[in-house]
Amino acid sequence: MENIFDQSPYQCRMDWGEKGTIEASNRGDIIVIVDVLSFSTTITGAVHHGAIVYPFPKVGDIEEFGKLVDAEVCLGRVESQTAGLPSLSATSFNESHKDKRYVLSSRNGATCAKASKQDAYILIGSLLNISSIANIVNKIQKETNINITVIACGERWRSTNDESRELRPSIEDYLGAGAILEKLEGTKSPEAKVCIGAFQNAKPNLSELINDSSSGRELINMGYPEDVKFSCQVDLYKDVPILIKDEKGQSFFKNYID
Repeated sequence: MENIFDQSPYQCRMDWGEKGTIEASNRGDIIVIVDVLSFSTTITGAVHHGAIVYPFPKVGDIEEFGKLVDAEVCLGRVESQTAGLPSLSATSFNESHKDKRYVLSSRNGATCAKASKQDAYILIGSLLNISSIANIVNKIQKETNINITVIACGERWRSTNDESRELRPSIEDYLGAGAILEKLEGTKSPEAKVCIGAFQNAKPNLSELINDSSSGRELINMGYPEDVKFSCQVDLYKDVPILIKDEKGQSFFKNYID
């Protein structure tokens, strides 16, 4: 029986969160994960500076995982800043982290990355690398004839019970997905077309809208306005993070363009 939710027969599709990632992975799609504030932006900056980053969802023993992959565990923004280490903060990676190994945890972006099958094409998109990731994805699609799904990660509703925290759509991820979809070749689903339209409408005021969004105001109120400002830059980098396996079979991000 045909799955009416898989956006067939279109080559370029748009979906949300962990469940959308799992469905796209089960179909064997090329997957672009977009978590503008802040996982995707941070990973793009990390690979730009030559860091090796292992994604880790907010489930399990991160310290034990760090030992397994021989990598330093990135702490929360405040703790990392105090210790002089990188974190989920979009501006925290720099040239001093080149060739060093880190584990970065994220409830949304990292969870989506780890939800996919290990043999899938999993790439990271952000506003920082719109043109570069679109070019690479178009190249892979032409070589493989595989369909593409761009995932807007979204956020989670706050709850005292973490297991009940459901997906909360976020405009920054939707606009980031639309920016990438606009540059992809191939037929586009209605969901993808509407997402592109949202980006095109928002483009003249992109930074203002993201700053004033729920996610933007949350980070600003936490004391990280520079993270939001940095994340709104368009095509700052040519780097394209892709998820690959290390010698132990664990997934980490490297620069596809290397």
